[in-house]
Amino acid sequence: MEQAQVLEKVIAILKPFVKSPEALATVSMDSLIVKDLKVNSARLVDVVLEIEDMFGIAVADADADKVKTVGDAVTLILAGKK
Repeated sequence: MEQAQVLEKVIAILKPFVKSPEALATVSMDSLIVKDLKVNSARLVDVVLEIEDMFGIAVADADADKVKTVGDAVTLILAGKK
């Protein structure tokens, strides 16, 4: 799976949790999930669970804690899919 495909799916996963629709419209690999997209930090757990389900990977708690940007999530998924 290519990075662009993964990015598209990550954005789809984030969509229901994003409190800033304007930020979602301009989301990039550098977008900060909590700060820019206004995703409640408690909801990040739900985001990680959705990522695990959609991509069939297991995300360790230590790795989940490192996901700050959309790009971090994409990188994590691509590393888990290998």
